[in-house]
Amino acid sequence: MGLDFDYTNWQTPIDEDEKEGLRIPTIATREELDEYEQQNIEDALLWVMSQRLKAQTIFTERFICLLHRRMYGTIWSWAGKFRKTDKNLGIDKWQIPLALKSLCEDALFWVRHETYSPDEIAIRFKHRIVTIHCFPNGNGRHSRLMADVIISKIYKKPLFSWGSKNLVQQGESRMAYLSAVKAADNSDYDKLMTFARG
Repeated sequence: MGLDFDYTNWQTPIDEDEKEGLRIPTIATREELDEYEQQNIEDALLWVMSQRLKAQTIFTERFICLLHRRMYGTIWSWAGKFRKTDKNLGIDKWQIPLALKSLCEDALFWVRHETYSPDEIAIRFKHRIVTIHCFPNGNGRHSRLMADVIISKIYKKPLFSWGSKNLVQQGESRMAYLSAVKAADNSDYDKLMTFARG
């Protein structure tokens, strides 16, 4: 398998058994993988934005896994399936289903009771789901798309810009994003909300 490359700060390494799930055997570099994944993600964005979705659908394990599968399913056989190994980020693999159920219940409560502003609900959900780290890979991009789904489908507000930069590759934007995520780790969501709208 030719997928031997370095990972940037806070990227989740793909385990050897997960590499076996690659559906396109000609991919050999990080750049090629990123290109295929980006095209798939753009297709998933077009699909999800064409759907009529309510909070009761969005905040379910079924939808969350379906969105991940739409984002990565033509590239990875494990797309949309919870990870079976522990990673450098995220909770223990056995805790994923319960933690995700708890997050979905919390998010429905926030929406119903207007606990936070629409942007903060979307960003809090994005942050919590990425800390759970449900899937073998693609959790950051999935969490950002989930926030976009929440803000556009539930609240009919514009999508987040996420700094209008590539957050996968190392650079100034990724460092600013990671700094905002670290602030959110300490329950300060302002930086992440500002970055998301920047």
